[in-house]
Amino acid sequence: MSARQVDPVTVQILRNRIAGLMEEMAHQFFRSGYSTIVRESRDFSCVIIDAQGRLIASPPMFYHATAYYYLAQKIISLYGAEGLRDGDMFVANHPYEASTPHAPDMALMAPIIVDGVLVGFSAAIAHKADIGGTVPGSSWGQAVELYQEGLHIPPMRLYDGGVLNADIERIIAANSRQPRLVLGDLRSQAGAVRAGRERMQALAREHGARTLADALDAMIEAAGREIAAAFAKLPDGESEAEGWLDTEGGIAPVRLHVRARVKQGRVSFDFSGTSPQTRAPINLRPALVEACCFHALIGLIDPALRYSDSARALVEIIAPAGSAVNAQPPAPCSSYMKSCQRLIDVLIDALNPFCPGRAAAHAGGSGGSIVVAWGPGPRAVHHNQHEIFGSAYGGGQGGDGASGTTVHLSNIYVTPIEIVETEFPTRVLRFELIPDSGGDGRWRGGLSFRREYVVEQPATVLYRGDKALNPARGYAGGQDGRHSRFLVDPDGPGETSMPPNCRVELKPGQRFRIEAAGGGGFGDPALRDPAARAQDEADGYVTPAQD
Repeated sequence: MSARQVDPVTVQILRNRIAGLMEEMAHQFFRSGYSTIVRESRDFSCVIIDAQGRLIASPPMFYHATAYYYLAQKIISLYGAEGLRDGDMFVANHPYEASTPHAPDMALMAPIIVDGVLVGFSAAIAHKADIGGTVPGSSWGQAVELYQEGLHIPPMRLYDGGVLNADIERIIAANSRQPRLVLGDLRSQAGAVRAGRERMQALAREHGARTLADALDAMIEAAGREIAAAFAKLPDGESEAEGWLDTEGGIAPVRLHVRARVKQGRVSFDFSGTSPQTRAPINLRPALVEACCFHALIGLIDPALRYSDSARALVEIIAPAGSAVNAQPPAPCSSYMKSCQRLIDVLIDALNPFCPGRAAAHAGGSGGSIVVAWGPGPRAVHHNQHEIFGSAYGGGQGGDGASGTTVHLSNIYVTPIEIVETEFPTRVLRFELIPDSGGDGRWRGGLSFRREYVVEQPATVLYRGDKALNPARGYAGGQDGRHSRFLVDPDGPGETSMPPNCRVELKPGQRFRIEAAGGGGFGDPALRDPAARAQDEADGYVTPAQD
């Protein structure tokens, strides 16, 4: 039976059941995870892919979406489809060998085999609390080579026919500062992947393995036809844009440049003008560049479009080896998220002529992250405090940017204050939007946030920020958003403004404050609706103009 012969009603029923299964996998992982990264930030994704590694439905964490295809292809190339057995589960976290975004993102992938037929794979990628490297948390904003970013595992069997290879777990534990936390999350992740495999096997037995495999083809092909029809409406032409990544400490400025071409429904992105890879950990691998390209395309054309890996046939991506968008080992890449966010700004700029009226001003970027390693004190702390933050969207045609949220690819949640104060020896003194942080414009940029802490025990704080040096750019006459800041002992005589990537040692009673970047404004500020400006002032979003 070919994909064209599968009953369309059956295909739709299976599509909905698989989408629901992916949500079930994510919920199981979220409820059973050990770290705040999983159960609060939800920095993970769970998917079902077909036997080629193609997505059935994209996960909310779109950073991960394109990586699954490359990991599945790598596993098949290493072991052969005929070498996969029921009960196998593979583990990998190597950005170059497995295409995971960075080393803390550990992937698990299990083949779904029914009656000897490889139907697909059940898989998940999740950020781990610590997998070694130079600093706690393993994501060092000042790393200059891959080996400083922790343990790297190429694809290998964690479970062989259902039997755990405990030696791999021992290796992971021996290289982690938080072995209990990491193994707890890893086993919870394995449970979610196992549940996905078992539910898919049940579907295969209900409908037949061949019918299920053909239905997966039909789903992917249908989504591909929708994308092809949308691309066919794009006007032919060519456009280019550029942006610059924040660099510091003698690292040369890194230029992101793209030339976008559309011809007869096919799209090309040429990154040949991008800077060479750098010693800073802001390099990207091709899977992430793909994710940025598809995110920008679908977001500008029609957000309701379903992403499909079959769209790869319609999109050409030229990313020269050795460039910052196709780095080669041992280039570090742990701060990939800020590079992706800046790349999306550039892509939206380049695609604007093809989708007039859809582009928005630049967003505030990744918002940054902190890892706090706690020293001795009255409270016993069993793991690092790890938080990931959002920023704000830029304003767009007809609407202000959203405030205090993760933007574009991430969809991560902020850790609640109650959880932070319950689990760690710290208090959150302030968590609020920053007035005037969004760029002014006919449509205002979204406001960023500030979050301030006081530590109650000795602490090592590692901070990675974004858009401290190159703020979110305004659009069509709108003003730039406010840049990000990281302050130690703010509002006092000892206030210190730190670099966007830093490590600080704090004593009990000291404070630190995170201020994310605001979104850019859109359009001439003089054209803003006076009622909207008055409401902004009433809400405290902007301060009244001084006479």
